[in-house]
Amino acid sequence: MAADLTCPDCDVGYEAGPDEPWRCSCGHALEFTDRPHPTGNPLPLSRLDTSDGLWTFFEFIPIEKRVTLGEGFTPLVDAPAWDAQFKLEYVFPSGSFKDRGATTLLSRAVELGVETVIEDSSGNAGAAIAMYAARAGLDAEIYVPADVKQSKLMAIQRAGARPVRVEGSREDVTTACIDAVEAGEGWYASHAWNPAFYAGTMTFAFEVAAQRDWTVPDAVVLPIGHGTLFLGAYRGFSLLYEAGIVDRVPRLLGAQAAGYAPIVAATGGDTGDERAEIADGIRIAEPARGTQILEALSATDGDAIALGDDPVETELDRLHRNGFYVEPTCAVAPAALRRYRERGAIDEDEDVVVPLTGSGLKTL
Repeated sequence: MAADLTCPDCDVGYEAGPDEPWRCSCGHALEFTDRPHPTGNPLPLSRLDTSDGLWTFFEFIPIEKRVTLGEGFTPLVDAPAWDAQFKLEYVFPSGSFKDRGATTLLSRAVELGVETVIEDSSGNAGAAIAMYAARAGLDAEIYVPADVKQSKLMAIQRAGARPVRVEGSREDVTTACIDAVEAGEGWYASHAWNPAFYAGTMTFAFEVAAQRDWTVPDAVVLPIGHGTLFLGAYRGFSLLYEAGIVDRVPRLLGAQAAGYAPIVAATGGDTGDERAEIADGIRIAEPARGTQILEALSATDGDAIALGDDPVETELDRLHRNGFYVEPTCAVAPAALRRYRERGAIDEDEDVVVPLTGSGLKTL
């Protein structure tokens, strides 16, 4: 039986089904009523059967595996030039970490008997939802900015989904998509709002811990747009801590694009004088779960900074020359790591993990 939903703000419950709301009547994002996690000591990585990819951690996920492309357990590699470890999230089937949420989100859609999914995206989430909808045999409509990168548009079209290009801001794209959902055109497969997506992104934390012999780093530096990976990491590390598997939750440090940095603004930081254009994947002015991102920063003694185009372009070149062929948005977190170290927010001897979130092949 599919898990029910609850509003954590007003405690109203909703029964699972294809007509379930995409948010509470009070406007707050919904969560799964059940929050499962196993007990006991986990197996060491050498004895852990990872053939199911991220679904290896099914005991944490309140969704039955139904739609998968073998995603998960991306490499965790040393990056000496950054004195950190990089988790190569760009080697997923669709070329971005968004597959973590797509497999759980489309599994949930099939679980509920959904026939058509609708999503709004700047590109990567749309491509992932389109691919997994194709895998599930579901129709998909993906609302995208009119200036979406051609490579990402083609990924959506080639998977058989219908792209809907919207003029205006990223927020205009979301508004048009929600209008279609409210008109009854399909189920809102939102990577920002739907809790099923975060059930997938939290496996990032499980994999990091397992690949480090069930220890966690001192800090993790992540990009923040809607914060789907950031919040997934927080939820995953928190569940591991609650289950007694790890002894703490690492500090979570965020990076936003200058001019699109509401989280930085809320923490009193410098949001930049000019709008950054290169990191198109995180140009989000109004994160759907902004309050939760701020709560995660506070709970982990974290921080958030905004970066302009110059440091991101410099870092992108450095990544490419070190063998990491990633897209521009990917360079934001490594650039932020450098800035955090310059500010003394991360000591030189601290253990840091940074995800590289999207493939450079998607910029061709």
